[in-house]
Amino acid sequence: MPLNEKLRVMEVIWDDLCQSSDKFKSPAWHREVLEETKKRVDSGQEEMMDWEEGKERLRQKNNES
Repeated sequence: MPLNEKLRVMEVIWDDLCQSSDKFKSPAWHREVLEETKKRVDSGQEEMMDWEEGKERLRQKNNES
C-alpha cells in the first residue's frame, strides 16, 4: 500500500477513534502516573518539553547508542 494511502487510512481511523473516545475508560494507573509526573514537575525534578523537542532528544539518544 502506498504511503499516501496508509496516511489516509490512519487519518480515517484516528477520526473515528476521536468520535468514540467517550466509550473508552482510561485505566486507574493512567491517573496515578499523571499525578506522579505532576508532582515531579511541580517540585522541579522533571521538566516539560514540547513534542518536537522530545522527539529530537530521543533521536539523538538513539544515535548515541
